[in-house]
Amino acid sequence: MVHMRAVIQRVDGASVTVGGETVGEIVGEGLCVLVGVTHDDTPAKAAQLARKLWSVRILDGEKSCSDTGAPLLVISQFTLYGDARKGRRPTWNAAAPGELAEPLVDEVVAALRQLGAHVETGRFGADMKVSLTNDGPFTVLVEV
Repeated sequence: MVHMRAVIQRVDGASVTVGGETVGEIVGEGLCVLVGVTHDDTPAKAAQLARKLWSVRILDGEKSCSDTGAPLLVISQFTLYGDARKGRRPTWNAAAPGELAEPLVDEVVAALRQLGAHVETGRFGADMKVSLTNDGPFTVLVEV
């Protein structure tokens, strides 16, 4: 079974630009989160992922964003479902189409904000340039 997934990076600052314009930025300690959506994902899974992101204890001192108020930069990332097991070119069959994925990524962001998080975002479907300073480095894959 394929699950909604996120790659979480503990960062000391991160930003995303589109066409040279910064559309989302966090300063200092926080999380940069790449979110992938698959065909069977639901608003309930989006809310579950948001709760996990808010409470996962990977910040300095084994604290979470909910403990410290650290910000999150959330970026949609269909390529998390790339499958390169056969041939030389990945397939994206497990990734949900935009009309399904975009509202669910928005739901993750809305649920985080409802929990009290400061959330910055990328721009769905855009050619984004992501810059970050990975703190550790520390990267975790989460599936719900």
